[in-house]
Amino acid sequence: QVQLVESGGGLVQAGGSLRLSCAASGRTFSSYAMGWFRQAPGKERDFVAAITWSGSRTYYADSVKGRFTISRDNAKNTAYLQMNGLKPEDTAIYYCAASSRAGLHSTGPSYDYWGQGTQVTVSS
Repeated sequence: QVQLVESGGGLVQAGGSLRLSCAASGRTFSSYAMGWFRQAPGKERDFVAAITWSGSRTYYADSVKGRFTISRDNAKNTAYLQMNGLKPEDTAIYYCAASSRAGLHSTGPSYDYWGQGTQVTVSS
């Protein structure tokens, strides 16, 4: 079992930055691939970014490529999502997720554990 807790969300103006954190507890964090997803009001949950267990490879949705960076610190059992150049359309609840499967994953069913989410609101 892995417990995930997101933090770092908030209200920011367009063009600003936020860094989300995902703290993991329970089983060995370094054995899980991690991902970030988001869900805007009235919309389905969308993939944002993924990282392998070692951190050697990453993958991004086209909508955030070049603006967001996913990373992890296995010594701290924490994954991060650095978000720069935020736009109003980035407004959503952001969720981190952990997958026991090797590689990079962009679909929800590939993940075994989910956090409770953190709200990100970008004003225009």
